[in-house]
Amino acid sequence: MLTRRLIVCLDVKGARVVKGVNFVGLRDVGDPVVLAEHYEAEGADEITFLDISASADERATLLDVARRTAERLFIPLTIGGGVRSADDVARVLRSGADKVSLNSAAVARPEVLSQAAQRFGAQCVVASIDAKRDEQGVWRVWVKGGREQTPLEAVAWAQECVQRGAGEILLTSIDRDGARTGYDLELTRAVADAVVVPVIASGGAGHAQHLVDAVQTGHADAVLVAGILHDGVTTVGALKQHMRGAGLEVREVAGAGA
Repeated sequence: MLTRRLIVCLDVKGARVVKGVNFVGLRDVGDPVVLAEHYEAEGADEITFLDISASADERATLLDVARRTAERLFIPLTIGGGVRSADDVARVLRSGADKVSLNSAAVARPEVLSQAAQRFGAQCVVASIDAKRDEQGVWRVWVKGGREQTPLEAVAWAQECVQRGAGEILLTSIDRDGARTGYDLELTRAVADAVVVPVIASGGAGHAQHLVDAVQTGHADAVLVAGILHDGVTTVGALKQHMRGAGLEVREVAGAGA
């Protein structure tokens, strides 16, 4: 049986972790290095850092944070935000990341996915897709931190990303982000059924059953969680315990608290 991953996302602005709702209303939730270590100890399978600022100075800060985090983590670390070229991917990987997430840059220059995959392997390249329904009910791809809509349709774009070399899709529903009403199962399933690489469901986790639904109904390979952990609503251990109880295969961690 396929092991399902639970990934903790840390949105990083400067040297701090922040969280909002529908990509706005950001609040400070802590130090990224401390939080990453904490979630690894709880049993997280991977950590994802997303640089949500547009400042080059803050991006340099993020790479420093990544180095300090990677020195302490044993689980995979993904970093995204502000990565515009294969050389940028190289810098992020040198900072200690195992994978690099590309979003706006991939929309602007899709060949960056192929260039990165050719240089570093598809397993290092994550296509991050932020999607939102338009007035016609079509899932459109948004870029620049959810501030700018594109004409791209999310499922077709996911397929193109994979064709160009992405080894994984990080799929976030802007409509559900931070709302804690559950992942967009219809969107997740549409993308998961259309591509041959793993799809990570993101945006909307409110309780443990939402993670199970993302896998069983949404056909996600992995689930990404943020706010309910940052706010102490639940723990990684409790979420995994529920997933295990629902019949999903998850990695067990010795000493991880429930």
